[in-house]
Amino acid sequence: MSFSGPSAAPDATAIAAALQWWREAGVEHSYADDAACWLAAPEVKSAASPAAYVPPQPPAPPPRALIGGDPALWPQHLGTFQSWWLSEPALDAGQVEGRIGPRGDAGAAMMVLVDHPEAEDRERLLSGPLGKLLGAILAAIGIAPEQAYFASALPRHMPHPDWQDLVETGLAELTRHHIALAAPQRLIAFGSHVSSLLGHDPAKSADSFTQITHSHGVVSALMAPGLEDLMGRPRVKARLWQALLAWQNA
Repeated sequence: MSFSGPSAAPDATAIAAALQWWREAGVEHSYADDAACWLAAPEVKSAASPAAYVPPQPPAPPPRALIGGDPALWPQHLGTFQSWWLSEPALDAGQVEGRIGPRGDAGAAMMVLVDHPEAEDRERLLSGPLGKLLGAILAAIGIAPEQAYFASALPRHMPHPDWQDLVETGLAELTRHHIALAAPQRLIAFGSHVSSLLGHDPAKSADSFTQITHSHGVVSALMAPGLEDLMGRPRVKARLWQALLAWQNA
């Protein structure tokens, strides 16, 4: 193997001769001193993946309107509240026709609270068959009509209201506000829906007696079956009678 000078690069003939010499010596591949894993999968270089697609989120729904509007604007006097009950559009999604107002005076010996007016009511709350039954119940415990305050949780007759929706839009708070303005000495709530509004779940508690806390104090209350359930059901009436006696003697 010859070179044209001490600093000259080898020509093609010299390079070919050198490679042939190594082949004849049995060396056909290049080698490295670093260890390598022969079974490892080859690295695949991929382009950077694009950012994950995030779909646009719909705007949050506007807050639901509360029954009766802003609680800060609710009437703070019973007489004003009774008039407001008949005319305030926010009490019933703008529906005013067919409303029946509460009746009675503040500080009554007994407040009676039902879910909604009777279908027969026109000018006076509880003027139909259920009202007659209620009158007999009050007379049996010595409460004259003028000693009682009669009210309903809803302003008009509604056979199938969505009670869960009504609770979520503030009916429980409005009912407690009504009780606070009426300030009765005692209260009877008829029906499981009314009981639930006042925080008493008949399915979880067999105790019919409870204390209702409102903004003006506390009132002793009896959770009774609905007046419809009492009609023509002697056993239910008998249980209510026993509860009334125990409540009066408590």
